[in-house]
Amino acid sequence: MYNKNHFKQIFFSFLLIVLSTSVIPAQSSKSIAAYNVVWNSLGKDENSSMPLGNGDVALNFWTEQNGDIVLLIAKSDAWSENGELLKIGRVRVSLEPNPFKNSASFTQTLRLESGDVKLRTGNNFVHIWVDANNPAIHLQVQTEAPVQVKATSEVWRTKEYSFDTRAIDRTGLGFFEWGGYPDSLTFYPDTIFQLKDNRVSSCHFNTHSIYPMVFEIEHLKSLVLKYPDPFIHRCFGLTMKGDNLVSSDNQTLKSLKASKSQQLDIYTLTEQTKSPGSWSVDLDKKIKKIDAIKISKAWTAHENWWKEFWNRSWIKVTGTPDSEKVTQGYSMQRFMTACAGRGAQPIKFNESLFSVGHDLPPGTIPTRADHDPDYRDWGACFWNQDTRLIYYPLIAAGDYDLLEPWFDMYLEALPLEKARTGVYYHHGGAYFPETMYFWGLPNLHDFGFSNPTLELQTPWVRYHIQGTLEIITQMLDVYDNTQDSRYAKELVPFADAIITFYANHWPNDSKGKIHMAPVQSLETYEVDAVNPTPDIAGLKSVIPRLLALPEKFTSSEQRNFWAKTLNDLPPIPMGKTASGKLPPDGVGDADGRPTILPAEKYGATHNSENPELYVVYPYRLYSVGKPDLQLARDTYNARRFPMDRAWGQDGTQAAVLGLTNEAQRVVVSEFTAYGNQRFRWFWDPECGGSGMITLQLMLMQCDGKRIQLLPAWPKDWNVDFKLHAPYKTIVEGHVEDGKITKLKVTPKARAKDVIIADQK
Repeated sequence: MYNKNHFKQIFFSFLLIVLSTSVIPAQSSKSIAAYNVVWNSLGKDENSSMPLGNGDVALNFWTEQNGDIVLLIAKSDAWSENGELLKIGRVRVSLEPNPFKNSASFTQTLRLESGDVKLRTGNNFVHIWVDANNPAIHLQVQTEAPVQVKATSEVWRTKEYSFDTRAIDRTGLGFFEWGGYPDSLTFYPDTIFQLKDNRVSSCHFNTHSIYPMVFEIEHLKSLVLKYPDPFIHRCFGLTMKGDNLVSSDNQTLKSLKASKSQQLDIYTLTEQTKSPGSWSVDLDKKIKKIDAIKISKAWTAHENWWKEFWNRSWIKVTGTPDSEKVTQGYSMQRFMTACAGRGAQPIKFNESLFSVGHDLPPGTIPTRADHDPDYRDWGACFWNQDTRLIYYPLIAAGDYDLLEPWFDMYLEALPLEKARTGVYYHHGGAYFPETMYFWGLPNLHDFGFSNPTLELQTPWVRYHIQGTLEIITQMLDVYDNTQDSRYAKELVPFADAIITFYANHWPNDSKGKIHMAPVQSLETYEVDAVNPTPDIAGLKSVIPRLLALPEKFTSSEQRNFWAKTLNDLPPIPMGKTASGKLPPDGVGDADGRPTILPAEKYGATHNSENPELYVVYPYRLYSVGKPDLQLARDTYNARRFPMDRAWGQDGTQAAVLGLTNEAQRVVVSEFTAYGNQRFRWFWDPECGGSGMITLQLMLMQCDGKRIQLLPAWPKDWNVDFKLHAPYKTIVEGHVEDGKITKLKVTPKARAKDVIIADQK
């Protein structure tokens, strides 16, 4: 714990800073423009794309050497009959004559501050934006001389075809959920509508569904009629039109006459309906409502959304070349999350909505290196361990709206998961698999197509269920920050179901403690693990926080049950290091240093995670300012699998432990793990998310009402920041040479709870 005198010294020095601080200028959306991306040459193909989106509708935008503009359009809920997340479509726009081709003054600018892209050469402009408030894409052309515009809807799903099991397995991981499928898998074409009202339209309509098959294979046939099929008759697609554009065929619009000012509008819709025709009628109604808004007003509202977004929070680091890369990486990850994070389903960890591809000859088997736009490495399911890292940093950023799809996926699947638990195990509660379809059940590949048991066939995630404890952690964090009763009301029944499962699923040992086995400690210790540290730490973290909620949100029965479960938990496994490294058998040298272990018992490793460090992050049982910090640091130093990025969490855990140099090194690594496309921030989203978490925790860590600043901040990095903290608190400040020179806490009453960490 803190020394009282030391605490007073820190507090009074802080108070002087608060009283002497001047008003901190707002960073505003204009400041983010410093990190815009500007290219001075045309692109080549889909690997030359930039991202845009409104949170639900997203696109990869690129140019090609002939001056064509291409939009590859995605939507968060475009699920096929086979459970794949497909693209909505692709639109190619050609100008004749084309002012951008062979232009020495060409620029293409991604403007973060307003969520749009502008092409320019001289006084010729093309402006592309996805309306932040409507499912519409606008492409506006302004040229010095009149030009003809041609817009083509390029449909690649034109024929029905099938892949047999060998072909599926040869795609790499593109059809992950179908690996080992004993039959052929059929893919169905899109519908291209006939010419009507100078509009081009196409859609994909699901006439089949894998939903009943999943229930049957997973021995849940008795439940299938109780939960609506989300795939059957789902229809998604686009319509495009323009005031000066007329249809030349079912897929093409052309200018009625050459003009200096032209506009192409693309509208999207996903719904479950009776036919493609009824979908078209419904989209026409939506288009009428969108078009009733003047385009100038729609643009102003769009700009205002992005302005409000960027004004919520920021971290701008300066001082070294690396710090500039960190700031731009942080900004880019937040931008791409906003582009894809307000849809019906959460962000996919594997390329978000920004996966790309190109047309293949009919019958060609897609591979990682050569695939169509619908290909997605690691498939269409959601993986908690990867996806969670995209969502943690949204809490301190104040981006609570972007968290809603992530929470909703689990909350909406809870009734089915409770029913599945009852069918399988005949006790109460619920558990969620690590990898699952968005409606809750494990994917068919992990379960096994001929699996006679109730357990997943794959050992990688067979007993991997602790991810829901992280969902509870995130929901508690959002409630703490917002004090919005809605989050507490949604959280309590979910948390109660998860705790009930843990309390009922395993027997108690002779000491009355829950004996968790069979089980695994993440994916690393899959076999012979007993009492895994992440699960125990998660329960020891969330249950006291649930018990501390205002009693109006909980019942006495729930509180008594949670308290009993907390008391029945086994202790966090402890041992001693063997020559400074984690012992393979959980015992180690008699003279080694005490360390936290990944489980009470564990065997060989099968992946590269450090489960023992979940006590540090995400569950924060050990941190700067809490007891036994050295024990946690020794555990970090003894970790078996150092990893600079993504689920390795080295940077995040180093920040929580106040290991400044280590956190700084890793966060630079996380934000420079660039992808292999022209837009180099097309990295794995969980890498960018992990970097955001690390940077935030280097600056600020909260525990209850306590707000601790600079727990792991390097002295050679200066920073302006605005972050969100518990109890509706916003903290803004400027750090220079390792010291806070300006600080503003809103509301002012919360200033007394701020502590400047004493770095040692």
